Amino acid sequence: MRVLSRRGGASLPPEVRLSVWDPEKGEPSEDALRDADAVVHLAGENVAQRWTKDAKRRIRESREMGTRRLVCALARLRKRPSALVCASAIGYYGSRGDETLTESSAPGAGFLPEVCMAWEREAVAAEALGIRVVRVRTGILLDTSGGALQRMLPPFRLGVGGRLGDGRQWMSWIHRDDLAELFRLAVEKPIRGPLNAVAPNPLANAGFTRELARALHRPAVFPAPKFALRFMFGEMSEVLLASQKVAPNAAAAAGFVFRFPHLGPALADLLGG
Repeated sequence: MRVLSRRGGASLPPEVRLSVWDPEKGEPSEDALRDADAVVHLAGENVAQRWTKDAKRRIRESREMGTRRLVCALARLRKRPSALVCASAIGYYGSRGDETLTESSAPGAGFLPEVCMAWEREAVAAEALGIRVVRVRTGILLDTSGGALQRMLPPFRLGVGGRLGDGRQWMSWIHRDDLAELFRLAVEKPIRGPLNAVAPNPLANAGFTRELARALHRPAVFPAPKFALRFMFGEMSEVLLASQKVAPNAAAAAGFVFRFPHLGPALADLLGG
């Protein structure tokens, strides 16, 4: 196994080889990709920040240009990998109320859908090289060491958490272990195209926050109104208020069985409840 990272010096098992690649500065080296059976591409600027003009540029370019440079490097290989598994996000669909969204649903409108479309378009270019491409559209990641859950934990542990806005927006989430296994599925199975990486049982935000408060044995009685979220986060508050009821149809068709299909057991596993 090989890992490409912006920074060297990471502590890795001896069987894992580390190569340094900064997607913003150029293509990865041929040596870093040589003899790879499959490539999993995860790089991208953090979306969870205030969307200044410069931040929006970095968010888009890190995905669009980074993926383009990776595909250009793959094109130069004498022996190409059989698969490119590229991260994407359910932000592709935009905010769609109560509509059930599948891999065949049309993209939404707005900044994040535009970013995801550009991101996926660059990945799909690898198909012309004879490479199978999977675009993994990830939902809200449940992981105590990163992602949305890590940011939600401090106020809820203090007993000052609550629903966001009116709490009716759908939240499509996934446990970190199921996400890892879906990436494995994308590498090992002959699937291609979009793959929604979400658990099969999304919840409205009000229900999600109740489950989180229950897992932490805390109340959830301090809602964050829309105007407060917009004041704190600016345009990025759209991510917090978006309603995305996403179904993992492609995973189901491939025979994938979720270890954590329901939120309560997923939170109990992560939080020791």
